[in-house]
Amino acid sequence: MAIRDGDPREEAEGAMRSLLVHGGVDGDERTGAVSVPIYQTSTYRQDGIGGMRGYEYSRTGNPTREALEKLMAELEGGTAGFAFASGLAAITAVLMLLGSGDKVLLSHNVYGGTFRLLDRVFPGLGIGYELVDASDLDLLEASFSPAVKALVLESPTNPLMEITDIAAASAIARRHGALSIVDNTFMTPYLQRPLRLGADIVVHSGTKFLGGHSDLIAGLAVVASPQLAERLKFIQNATGGILQPFDSWLLIRGIKTLSVRMDRHVENARLVARRLEDHPGVARVYYPGLPGAAGADVNARQARSGGAVLSFALAEGYDVRAFSRAVKMIVFGESLGGVESILTHPATMTHASVPEEIRLRLGITDGLLRLSVGIEDSDDILRDLEAAFAASRAGA
Repeated sequence: MAIRDGDPREEAEGAMRSLLVHGGVDGDERTGAVSVPIYQTSTYRQDGIGGMRGYEYSRTGNPTREALEKLMAELEGGTAGFAFASGLAAITAVLMLLGSGDKVLLSHNVYGGTFRLLDRVFPGLGIGYELVDASDLDLLEASFSPAVKALVLESPTNPLMEITDIAAASAIARRHGALSIVDNTFMTPYLQRPLRLGADIVVHSGTKFLGGHSDLIAGLAVVASPQLAERLKFIQNATGGILQPFDSWLLIRGIKTLSVRMDRHVENARLVARRLEDHPGVARVYYPGLPGAAGADVNARQARSGGAVLSFALAEGYDVRAFSRAVKMIVFGESLGGVESILTHPATMTHASVPEEIRLRLGITDGLLRLSVGIEDSDDILRDLEAAFAASRAGA
């Protein structure tokens, strides 16, 4: 199913809604079932030597996973999609496109798991990295050297919601012969399409908004070119970190309702961000959907909204541990993107693997909280937050 050409934001509002429901493999031609079947099999019968019927072994290819991969390729406007057992499995496979002696420029406040991967795992393979503020395009340009073969960024970043001009950053990487890799987990293709902005590869934690119900772990990668597709397909098959059939089906099901969920997520996030911006218990709100927020103008050019995740630093006199214990309806825990609102303490959770001196230099302080705003009634979300502020205020 083709998406209409034009402004990416208009595409998302129009044809994207239908593509989410009918893209990829739309049902089952043999039976007429409107849901893609779950091919829960490890292997396939072959008609003798050379008589393969399209599939041979489910690590290499599975019809349910293939339906998801085709859907993601269409949603992101790419050549091919690949589904993995987790978001970190996806970014690991993508980074395996690099070789010993190569270097990665890493946007300086990204998900802690991505940092840990480049800080603790890939140096053993001879692949180095450098943290860089990718939102500063002059600094980004100056950070490239002949050894740099990839730029890895998020926009917005996790958890400080910094915005990078994806089109400009991708163009810089291209001029230096490097791949541009964008983690689009926070925005999803419904709100932002990095490949259309010039990126080479987009990755997702499908666990989050795409799945949407906090009931699966999945990772996805979509590439812009046939050459990258061929290389990543080989890595996916050779290393074997693939997504299982049932989880592939579950993710397809989640994606079908992405537009209605994201519309509600974003509506609630805007309300919460505005309320927190004026709250005496908040020192600072990080949300690119607020007027005047850092990077808001760039975000407005490349995305349909500020998304559904925000962070805020508690004001002096409010205790973050008491705040975390006081929320009731809001879930205090790891992850984001579920239908339920989820509150996270980055310093001890998502970014615990980042050295303290780096965290503090970036602004990931002990008083910082990240909130993935769910689809509950907005008044209930605000009441729960207000109770937590009251319980965490000194002398309360």
